[in-house]
Amino acid sequence: MKNHHTHSKESRDFPDGQSELEMADALKDPVCGMVVTEQSPHKQEHKDRLYYFCSARCLGKFTANPQQYVTPAPAGDSVAPPLAAPAGTIYTCPMHPEIRQDHPGNCPKCGMTLEPEMPNLEDDDNPELRDFQRRFWWTLPLTAMVFVLAMFGHSLQLMDAAVQSWVELVLTLPITLWAGWPFFKRGWQSVVNLSPNMWTLIGLGTGSAFVYSTVATIAPQAFPDSFIYMGRVAVYFEAAAVIISLTLLGQVLELKARSQTSAAIKSLLGLAPKTARRIKDDGSEEDVPLSHVHVGDMLRVRPGEKVPVDGTVAEGSSSVDESMITGEPMPVTKRTGDTVIGATLNTTGALVMRSERIGSETVLSQIVQMVAQAQRSRAPMQRMADQVAAYFVVSVVAASVLTFFAWGFWGPQPSWVFGLINAVAVLIIACPCALGLATPMSIMVATGRGATQGVLFRDAAAIENFRKVDTLIIDKTGTLTEGRPAFDRAVPSPGFEADEVLRLAASLDQGSEHPLADAIVRAARDKGLSLDKPDNFDSGSGIGVRGAVAGHQLALGNTALMQQLDISVDSLLPQAEALRAEGASVMHLAVDGKLAGLLAVADPVKKSTPEALATLKAAGLRIVMATGDGLTTAKAVGARLGIDEVHGEVKPADKLLLVERLQKEGCIVAMAGDGINDAPALAKADVGVAMGTGTDVAMNSAQVTLVKGDLRGIAIARVLSEDTVSNMKQNLMFALFYNALGIPVAAGVLYPWTGWLLSPMIAALAMSFSSVSVIGNALRLRRGKT
Repeated sequence: MKNHHTHSKESRDFPDGQSELEMADALKDPVCGMVVTEQSPHKQEHKDRLYYFCSARCLGKFTANPQQYVTPAPAGDSVAPPLAAPAGTIYTCPMHPEIRQDHPGNCPKCGMTLEPEMPNLEDDDNPELRDFQRRFWWTLPLTAMVFVLAMFGHSLQLMDAAVQSWVELVLTLPITLWAGWPFFKRGWQSVVNLSPNMWTLIGLGTGSAFVYSTVATIAPQAFPDSFIYMGRVAVYFEAAAVIISLTLLGQVLELKARSQTSAAIKSLLGLAPKTARRIKDDGSEEDVPLSHVHVGDMLRVRPGEKVPVDGTVAEGSSSVDESMITGEPMPVTKRTGDTVIGATLNTTGALVMRSERIGSETVLSQIVQMVAQAQRSRAPMQRMADQVAAYFVVSVVAASVLTFFAWGFWGPQPSWVFGLINAVAVLIIACPCALGLATPMSIMVATGRGATQGVLFRDAAAIENFRKVDTLIIDKTGTLTEGRPAFDRAVPSPGFEADEVLRLAASLDQGSEHPLADAIVRAARDKGLSLDKPDNFDSGSGIGVRGAVAGHQLALGNTALMQQLDISVDSLLPQAEALRAEGASVMHLAVDGKLAGLLAVADPVKKSTPEALATLKAAGLRIVMATGDGLTTAKAVGARLGIDEVHGEVKPADKLLLVERLQKEGCIVAMAGDGINDAPALAKADVGVAMGTGTDVAMNSAQVTLVKGDLRGIAIARVLSEDTVSNMKQNLMFALFYNALGIPVAAGVLYPWTGWLLSPMIAALAMSFSSVSVIGNALRLRRGKT
């Protein structure tokens, strides 16, 4: 039987006069996109076109609403349209998650570009970032030229002073009207929405500087002689140009950092396999995209592959690594009838499973949705500069208006000219150079200092909030412990030695791919024990392994395997229970039908953990353990480490609920974890702390990463947070002090006694001193000083 690709054009009969192009479209399932053949029994005619479907399910969906799947392109439209966001996409503001709308735009409160609530895995492009980068790099040479002319033009005597003003105007024009246009739009939006912020200040300051300087260049005769400096009326083109370029640079850096907030969700989306191996009714198999898997499909999962969707095992047995979902470090044996979770790793055997939950109903999809919701619902940090700016903007505008009318009514002639000039001067000197540097400089220096100490901060919110944390939730596996199984001890039966029990078990386990087996073999080799080659190795039971070693029949597995072989384990039952109470996995070794001993494999506690916990408790933190491991194991580890509050057998949603409950009680919560199952709680916590030795998903969900996975980094981060916030407050004080000093001079308060009005020297001095003070103070953080 030939498929549709093998037919020649001349020999094809197209139904009802359909063209070959139309027929090609018809041979693609319009519901799921799967390529189908003419032999498909599932087909339907709609508006004189015949459509084929891969299954009765897709046919049913099409029959219920054909228009949803039939979208003819406009006539003559040969160019593919740009990829649009999926229908129903909700856009929200990273700083104000209560702002939600069904189309792109800017936040009415802060001016930020709204982002899709749920990122798209394929969409790595950020048009706003590209736009700002283009505006910054194309105008940076112009800014540099304006700055050099303003600072050194007079001393170099390159041209006449009046000509220099015109040259600066021409160079500044594209910087202000093109590169700075988004800032003026945001500034205007803040006025319309009665939400003053940094954009209001930047728009007012740079706009005033540019407009004033333009008037001074075009009509210098309108200004009093006292405003002539170095042969021309003083202009501030360089102030407008430099502030716009610096603000663009800050936006580029911020947008790059913001793009990382969706990395956690993209990492989670990337965990799911792209295809599944479906078993057809006739027994043949095919690889299909994951989106084409339906409930009830039979799927084959081979060793080393990921489970495609949630379902139950129909045939076979295997060990499945579910640590990414449950946090349990030991692989779980799966047999017929057991449930399996999508995106978990099938390690050893082959499975045939029946799909039960697909798409948004899978456990992985629910975790994705929880992470997205937690990220958006977390109370955003409103930057200190923005908080101050809300009041500062109103104060500056009020001072400017007051200056205008005070000079107009009571100033010397021409009084209203003096009033206008001085009012504009107030806005110019209040332009937030130092105020804009106050927090970013402290954050940059603190971030660098943290990195040298193994603590990586993702954003300013984490640095500010860490000092407030009073409750720390800690995952067990990979955070308190190493996160991988290691041999603990061997307990021999009478007549056997511990090393002999380990040697025999390791010899047999050389044929196994199970992680517990690997831990036993590695321990035996580390001890220098000589291992024999196993014969007749069998691991098909799913409850242990069997084989022959040096002429002896060996069996190694759990209690169920011993019962199957009718071997009593009662003689070592107390020791086995004691080991399980300590959190270890226990295996029994039988030699020639008799119990030879026990082997315990455990997840060892990190060497740095006890010291780290002691330091955190001394700092007054409440320590809570939350783990997906069994409650017995969790309590055993908690007792060993002195942790009184222990939650075991918790799912990702349970960890999220625990964080929310503690937050409702008034606690400032930090969550430390390393796994995918920790991602929702990490995103929801006031501060999420990921182990650098853990998964990418955890690190992308958290705001802080401890590079070495050492909990002592939390104590370092708290100290750094306190130092940084103190430094930021000092910087804001410096910035406001110089603004408070400069504004009265600009307003002409000193004029009656000194005759001073705003001159380039005073403005340059105030702006330079404020910026230098802020930068110098921030650099003190490098030496650990505040």
